[in-house]
Order: sequence, then C-alpha cells, then structure tokens
Amino acid sequence: YAVANMPGAVARTSTIALTNATIEYALQIANKGFRQAILDDPGLAKGVNVVDGKVTYRAVADALRLPYYSLEAVLDSRK
Repeated sequence: YAVANMPGAVARTSTIALTNATIEYALQIANKGFRQAILDDPGLAKGVNVVDGKVTYRAVADALRLPYYSLEAVLDSRK
C-alpha cells in the first residue's frame, strides 16, 4: 500500500497528533531560545537541517550538493 499522503485522509486527527508530538519542542525553543534548546535536547538537535543558511544535516547537504557544516560549529559561531 503506497499512498503518499495518508494523513490527508484524516486531516483533523493528523493535525492534532502532529501538534501533540511537536508542542514540547516549540515550547523549549520559545522558553530557552533556539541555541539553548538545541544544546539541551539532542532529539531536537537531530531535527535541525539548516541554521543561518548553512546546511547542518549531512544527507541534505549531499543530496543538494551543498557544503556541510557541523551543527556544533554553527551554534558556536552564534554566541
């Protein structure tokens, strides 16, 4: 069964589920700021793809043939 947009079949339910799964990340960023939230939560850090126009996720950089920057180095440059 290969339907690309199954959540679209149950838009309200899928929106509620997505909100429930992501609200804690949004609250961390709102309460701590982007940099500190990323430093405090490795799970949140794994979801970062681009910071300040620099690709911080190697697979994305490779797929787009763009330079890769480590997330740590980019965050350090934002101090």
